Amino acid sequence: MTTPRHPGASPHRATGESGFLEAEVRKAKIWMEYQSPSDRVLVAQMPTSDWRDEQWVVGYGLYVNTLVYLYLRLYGDDERAAVMKNAMDRFTITGGSQHLHVHEGLVLRRKPYYALWSYKMHSSERFDLVGNSLAILSGMASPSRAGDLINWIEKECAALKVHGELAIDLPPVLFPYIRENDPDWRPRYAEYNLPGDYHNGGVWPFTCGLYIAALVAAGKYRLAQKKLDALTALVGPARSADVRFGFNEWFRAKDAKAMGQDWQTWSAAMYLYAATCVERRSTPLLDGIRKIRHG
Repeated sequence: MTTPRHPGASPHRATGESGFLEAEVRKAKIWMEYQSPSDRVLVAQMPTSDWRDEQWVVGYGLYVNTLVYLYLRLYGDDERAAVMKNAMDRFTITGGSQHLHVHEGLVLRRKPYYALWSYKMHSSERFDLVGNSLAILSGMASPSRAGDLINWIEKECAALKVHGELAIDLPPVLFPYIRENDPDWRPRYAEYNLPGDYHNGGVWPFTCGLYIAALVAAGKYRLAQKKLDALTALVGPARSADVRFGFNEWFRAKDAKAMGQDWQTWSAAMYLYAATCVERRSTPLLDGIRKIRHG
């Protein structure tokens, strides 16, 4: 099926063309199937090949696979989506050593979140805000898991504030931060990806917009409003321009300093989407997808 099952989530609604991009969607889905080494839906990737150009995500990354799950539901491919869900439920390793620099336990055993990535005997248990927010929005995470996950995020962020590692009432894109003595530290990080910066724990407005939408999806309306207020304050400062709203790319976690480029479309777009979600107490384009999973 190439036509989305949910009209509200379809580009057809915006264009008025029933066959809009249908051929391209078909080709894209086939190409994504080719990215599964085991031909079992889960997509693998090379390091720094998703939206994070300085973050090593190896093998089966959470972010890209939540996107795959989302479009499978959107286009009514429920059988493949179910296969992916079952695979994600085993998104872990069964051997190897456990390092003290990461949270104890794996996704489904002791913690409510999904791992950053996993491949064969290797994995990273660091928390990926984008991937986990998409897991809630897509319905991959059950309502009970979504609630536990959000509670965990807020508790961990409170701890970061106590230790002076977070100056914003919004979650970093990744934590715990990767530090120089950690086994997953890369030499380039010393210049481009310091702890609490960029992809190594920076605070990105677009990811916070996704988190706010996930809060609405989980029915956490008061918390969503609180985080939207914080995001409204965050999108104001600019790095260089004298403007009311800078919509900067990313902010340093420890002091909320704007560090990226001003006037970023994804920062503005996800702010508007988050505000719409809070106002309507719904997640436009995605509500119907979660109903299939849990309804």
